[in-house]
Amino acid sequence: MRWRIILLQYCFLLVSCILTALEAVPIDIDKTKVKTQPVDSAKIEPPDTGLYYDEYLKQVIDVLETDNHFREKLQKADIEEIKSGRLSKELDLVSHHVRTKLDELKRQEVARLRMLIKAKLDSLQDTGIDHHALLKQFDHLNHLNPDKFESTDLDMLIKAATSDLEHYDKTRHEEFKKYEMMKEHERREYLKTLNEEKRKEEESRFEEMRKKHENHPKVNHPGSKDQLKEVWEETDGLDPNDFDPKTFFKLHDVNNDGFLDEQELEALFTKELEKVYDPKNEEDDMVEMEEERLRMREHVMNEVDANKDRLVTLDEFLKATEKKEFLEPDSWETMDQQQFFTEEELKEYENLISLQENELKKKADELQKQKEELQRQHDQLEAQKQEYHQVVQQMEQKKLEQEIPPSGPGGKLKFEPPSE
Repeated sequence: MRWRIILLQYCFLLVSCILTALEAVPIDIDKTKVKTQPVDSAKIEPPDTGLYYDEYLKQVIDVLETDNHFREKLQKADIEEIKSGRLSKELDLVSHHVRTKLDELKRQEVARLRMLIKAKLDSLQDTGIDHHALLKQFDHLNHLNPDKFESTDLDMLIKAATSDLEHYDKTRHEEFKKYEMMKEHERREYLKTLNEEKRKEEESRFEEMRKKHENHPKVNHPGSKDQLKEVWEETDGLDPNDFDPKTFFKLHDVNNDGFLDEQELEALFTKELEKVYDPKNEEDDMVEMEEERLRMREHVMNEVDANKDRLVTLDEFLKATEKKEFLEPDSWETMDQQQFFTEEELKEYENLISLQENELKKKADELQKQKEELQRQHDQLEAQKQEYHQVVQQMEQKKLEQEIPPSGPGGKLKFEPPSE
């Protein structure tokens, strides 16, 4: 249902693909021309959101969906009502069975978090920190009542997931930038290990690979008519002269829920990405390909998703096809035409790496000293043990010698015991 699509889209990022199929806008289409397999959306596994409480989030939503009252209320809710937390008050009206399941889920989540905290503290060898105080850093549940799932918990869960997912793409971009800087850092460090002749050969090879990567067919502007028509023709196997936006939307709404979600949009860019990236080519970096895919999806969402709910409706899609940018788009700059970082940023990153390496070396030296001290203590204990063992043997030997009476040359006792 639509409420669940909205809620899960904000709380799962792409989780709408697991929803029960809805009745989509009726569109006349001859599907006999398209070689596609029917998709049972209920069988599609929800993608991992990357949130550390991903599993807990999914389980809570699944349990809530089983309550008819709560489902009915959320059917009529819009995104702002869900995000504001006003609907969390409806939790007081759900069945006892549902509340019991939610309580159990929360207890399991609290136990999991405590185990994570304990593992972290054990690794730091610090046992003087209050576990209960550390639970405060987890803002997706109410740590003050670890046994009961209350309306506050639902409110905190939705707000935390919404906030985290809104920063999800930004975090991915930052991680990609670090990846590119590390790659360049390692390349330069490797060059330092080579003599002048080998270094020139390596730099020449690098430049050759760069030019080879840049030599690719033109990439269509994501979301433009040319780009969609290419998908229509090469992926859907339809006549480009018969291109129809309504039909296109219906074809690529894979789970038939009436929306194009982020996952379905990203699938539309595969043909464009294949023009630039080939996993068989050494010069093509698949990490960069996924970053390019993310950039394309972000661009289309910014252009098409009018209400910013991370879903594209048929109406939004059709309105986008009426814009000038759809028919006459600007050229699309691929990532090989862009600079990801400046020299100053690279130097700053290398300084950070150096600090981290020094810190790791310091810890490694400390561990080595601890290891040597433990070995010294072990050797000392072994020596004491050996010395103690020798003393015991000597004492036992003396005891035996005192118990054996002296004998004469013929083996007879020197002193006969007195006869009775």
